[in-house]
This record gives sequence, structure tokens and C-alpha cells, in this order.
Amino acid sequence: MAETELERAEKRYAQAKARLQALKNREATRQRKLDTRRKVILGGALMDLAERDSSAAAMLDRLIRNLSREQDRKAFAEWDAPSPAPSDEGAT
Repeated sequence: MAETELERAEKRYAQAKARLQALKNREATRQRKLDTRRKVILGGALMDLAERDSSAAAMLDRLIRNLSREQDRKAFAEWDAPSPAPSDEGAT
């Protein structure tokens, strides 16, 4: 049985729709990866700042204590939060 023009058009439509969905999925994955990268970079920057700035260290501690999900808090249970190193201002 020969394929009709309508059937060929429906087949091309279905293929185009599948390609479009694949493109949307790839873009969503790219955006999630970029979002995760930003979070990691900001987290590292905050941890680095907390080693130099007591107010940043306090903010980091407050953020950890106020995490809403128990499993997120558990990730920091045995972690030693960075704290500012003592300054050498009084040393001679």
C-alpha cells in the first residue's frame, strides 16, 4: 500500500515535533547546568569571603542554620565552616 501525501506530511510533522522537543530538552539541560555552575561559583566565593570577613562568616553560618530541608542541613553536619583568620594588626 502506497503512502499518501497526507501520511507523509504527518510523518514529517511528527519528526519535526520530535526534533523540536529534543532541542527544548537540550536547552533546558544547558540552563540547569549553567544554574548549577553559578551556584557552585557563588558558594565557593562566599566560603572564600567567610575566611576573610567575619560578617560573611556569620552570614554563612546563618544560611546553613536556616536551611529548610533536613537533608541539606545534614550535608553540613560535620563540616567546619570557614572563619576569618586572626589578623596580624596587633603583632610587632
